[in-house]
Amino acid sequence: MKQLNEYLIPFIGLKLGKHQFEYQINKKFFDHFGYDDFESSDIKVNVVLEKKSTMLEVNFKHKGTVHVPCDLTSEMFNMPVKGKLRLVVQFGEEFNNDNDELLILPHGEHQIDISQYIYEMIVLSIPLKRVHPGIKDGSLDTEALKKLKELTVKEKKKEVKEEENIDPRWDKLKQLLTDK
Repeated sequence: MKQLNEYLIPFIGLKLGKHQFEYQINKKFFDHFGYDDFESSDIKVNVVLEKKSTMLEVNFKHKGTVHVPCDLTSEMFNMPVKGKLRLVVQFGEEFNNDNDELLILPHGEHQIDISQYIYEMIVLSIPLKRVHPGIKDGSLDTEALKKLKELTVKEKKKEVKEEENIDPRWDKLKQLLTDK
């Protein structure tokens, strides 16, 4: 997969201390990864890279909205998303990203690609079940909801009538059990 150059951070020339980066994430970013679960996105990502003498600490935070369909009504809405991720970068013999919170880069590496971490952080912050906020507060009025209300099962009045019309012989038999 081709790297996104704007998400490459060359840390070799940075001084020791904290360095801040900001990114605006839109649908084009997710198209690069082949992710198409939503129509559009407007997410702001803040990255703080703290360079230390033997390692790097990278803290990611994101906040914004994604335009997704509701799972119940298929109505499109803007879902707010936010999250954070902490990554420690150390240097070793060979590249290793098996651990979610630890990245090992080979000695002599001069830049870090953070696009995969931004992608995973945002995708994992989107809930599996997406429900339009209008459904929760009752303000959404769509054809799908009207049809659902029309097709809901009404209370069964037959069961209530059957309980009232119990055969009196059963009452006599129940008394036998309680008279012991």
